[in-house]
Amino acid sequence: MQLKYLPQIKSPKDLKELDNNSLHRLCDELRYYTVNTITQIGGHLAPTLGVIELTTALHYIYNTPDDKLVWDVGHQAYAHKLLTGRFDEFPSIRQYGGLSGFLKRSESEYDVFGAGHASTAISAALGMAEARYQKEEKNRVVAVIGDGAMTGGLAFEAINNAGHLGRQITVILNDNEMSISPNVGAISKYFTRLIANPTYNTLKTEAWELTKKLPLARGTIQAFLSRLDKSIKNIIVPGMLFEEMGFRYFGPIDGHDLDELIKTLDTIKDIEKPVLLHVITKKGKGMSVAEDNPVKYHGVKANGKSNGSTKKLIKQSEVPSFQDAFGYLSCEIAENRKDTVCITAAMREGTGLVPFEKKFPERYYDVGIAEGHAVTFSAGLATQGIRPIVAIYSTFLQRAFDHIVHDVSVQNLPVIFCMDRSGIAGEDGPTHHGALDIPYFRCIQGMVLTAPKNGNELRNLLYTALNHNGPFGIRYPKFSSVEFDRKGQADLLPIGSWDVERKGEDLLILALGPMVYSALSVATDLDKENISCEVVNCRFIKPMDLAYLNSIIKRGFNKVITIEEGVINGGFGDGVSSYLLENGYQGAIKRLGLPDSYVEHGSRNQILNSLSLDNDGIKNKIIDLCARAKEEALKR
Repeated sequence: MQLKYLPQIKSPKDLKELDNNSLHRLCDELRYYTVNTITQIGGHLAPTLGVIELTTALHYIYNTPDDKLVWDVGHQAYAHKLLTGRFDEFPSIRQYGGLSGFLKRSESEYDVFGAGHASTAISAALGMAEARYQKEEKNRVVAVIGDGAMTGGLAFEAINNAGHLGRQITVILNDNEMSISPNVGAISKYFTRLIANPTYNTLKTEAWELTKKLPLARGTIQAFLSRLDKSIKNIIVPGMLFEEMGFRYFGPIDGHDLDELIKTLDTIKDIEKPVLLHVITKKGKGMSVAEDNPVKYHGVKANGKSNGSTKKLIKQSEVPSFQDAFGYLSCEIAENRKDTVCITAAMREGTGLVPFEKKFPERYYDVGIAEGHAVTFSAGLATQGIRPIVAIYSTFLQRAFDHIVHDVSVQNLPVIFCMDRSGIAGEDGPTHHGALDIPYFRCIQGMVLTAPKNGNELRNLLYTALNHNGPFGIRYPKFSSVEFDRKGQADLLPIGSWDVERKGEDLLILALGPMVYSALSVATDLDKENISCEVVNCRFIKPMDLAYLNSIIKRGFNKVITIEEGVINGGFGDGVSSYLLENGYQGAIKRLGLPDSYVEHGSRNQILNSLSLDNDGIKNKIIDLCARAKEEALKR
């Protein structure tokens, strides 16, 4: 397809110069260009394909950025980026140094609120609406939120508050539940016509008048009829819930009918109270394979082709990822232990739990985008002798911090937290990097925190956790499991035990997770520099191996390096440093990890290289430490 209009769109103001036919052509160009670009470079595909028409209509009707358009998450905002002056940069999306895959305030004035976690849009938009009131301004505020994000409690907290405040705010509910919503929409339209029917209303009135003539129990019967009428409406009209919470409800309407969207938005945009517009969309719209399998095409890997190829986009490695190893092990455990269940928060595919759900559907729980509930739900299960395994991305689990403390740890309940995407999460950027789990788990009393170096050690830690009577965390990156034997046997590990992988005399490297392999590689290279390194797999972050730490002082190591794929402040290295210094250690300590700033998006290797956490960077840090230690020795 030749792009006639899209390259000319420098801002949403340009949309307003287009006639109806041109707007329809623009939508076709947006869909075509998105498919071809994203299948080539990778990114979130199906979500944005589902909102092409909606995005175009919103920017056509509203005067952005004066009018505030708040997107939930950002998966669906690629079309928004293309219509707001970022066409030329779009091929760099999610690439190192390029456009963010999410909304980013520093990137564009049209990105009025950054978001990577779901369910935030309505709260943020309401804050903007209230700021408008405080400043006596006249702009409009719109929040776009998906049906999946509506499972998050934050969304309903915001709706409740918005209804109470009564300010102008429009919430667009983007409903792409393909098997349910079309049916609900059809039923809703039918019963709406029925309720509006003169015959229905006549009968309702006559029944009401009849009760007035009854000598007894008139009030009781009228109250019953009122409740009955309200109950029927609640059942058959999807918007009644929002109406009860103070919103004017409109819809459902076809989210791919550009003309209807423009007409409806133009009609409701100036209503001076909270409004919810319910639109029905199809995830992956316009790409048949994405429509048929929207989960698979939610996010796609780069295939190096620009023709929108529908071939399988994900290549299988001989060694499974940590996610796939976990999925296999969850099934292995469930076969051996009938008391285990798995819980996730709308992350079945990402956490590797698809096989478990298929094999043990009665023991699998997806609670939706509700991480706090997932944790407290697991705590309830644990009180009754069930052993829950909670699989949630590290960055999303931090949303449930209070629940982990109050509902699990304080009660010392045996809940296992498997933190996927710990460390560098790659192209999704700072909202998805699991940088903070070590500090926020280290500070929780009674918590055991671990990091396996490979898939086999993941098995050992899972079985160890199942035999531990208290909360237990396991963190691992979005990365190859390095080594994994599907037929392997589990070894129960003593709590707090470390493993010396390589003996040395000059310098000690304490490493976490797959960084152990980097440490071993660096140690081999440093042999050529006459630097003898001892490498330790510090699989238990908390508690630490105090016996080994005490031996460091006794053996006279004067140089210690800690390596972790997590933020340094409050991390593993801090724990090691504190203990050693408090117990009389006099040598040099160097902590390597993520900085006290948010790490941008890019591939894992690119980011590790930029932070000097790749092999060359680690080696140079060690050589520098040794040189400085030598200088200090000469001064003495």
